[in-house]
Amino acid sequence: MLPMEDVSEVPNQRHARQAFSLEGQTAIVTGAATGIGEAIAVRLASAGAGVAVFDLNLAGAEHVAHSLPNHSFAVEVDVSDAASVRQGVEAVLSRTGQIDILVNNAGIAGRAAFVWEQTDEDWQRNIAINLTGVFNCCRAVTPSMRSRGYGRIVNVASIAGKEGNPRMAPYSATKAGVIAFTKSLGKELATEGICVNAVSPAVVHTQILDQLTPEQVTYMTDRIPMRRAGKAEEIAYVVQFLASRECSFVTSQCYDASGGRATY
Repeated sequence: MLPMEDVSEVPNQRHARQAFSLEGQTAIVTGAATGIGEAIAVRLASAGAGVAVFDLNLAGAEHVAHSLPNHSFAVEVDVSDAASVRQGVEAVLSRTGQIDILVNNAGIAGRAAFVWEQTDEDWQRNIAINLTGVFNCCRAVTPSMRSRGYGRIVNVASIAGKEGNPRMAPYSATKAGVIAFTKSLGKELATEGICVNAVSPAVVHTQILDQLTPEQVTYMTDRIPMRRAGKAEEIAYVVQFLASRECSFVTSQCYDASGGRATY
């Protein structure tokens, strides 16, 4: 006989509550003033969450927050600075009393260059924002989530973290680190009602492409079986599921949104 499925924590779909609803929840989305982060903030707010728009660009964050429902608001945060992250998280808790969702989206592509042309600053800046930023934010929110026995953390990685893109070694290395970090943290929190997952997009139409050369964009797009770049909204839909209560038996996973490019 097969073991009975434990569905005690899974929402009953026969009730009227909309699937993947985030009503009454508070979400932090980092790097949400533009691009994928903005699209994620819009999607989560549309699903009912109040969104704390974290970004170093306060004016941009305020512009996004003012366009969102559910008393969403902006917070100026430098994810590479642990003190700044702690202050931002404390501001959210003092305002809402809870953090249900953290989406670590803030990141940079960095300078396009061969490894032997990369400077110490190039390398350290990628690590500080793309990898240490994820660590800082996760470390800051987990005590609150653990005390409530619930949370959803979604880290935005990249297909580059699986395959490694030429002339993007620092970026590729940090995104590989995000995937491994996600798997480790998810296992640490697996019995505490907190699910931790990653999303790995292929190339997506956002302002971050401005940091890349046309040759780099072509290199990435040509390897996508769908023969196109993704849309920020397509990534946001995946994040919404991973941020929802319905994502109750999925943790330490990396969801690819790559138009078929990912092979593992």
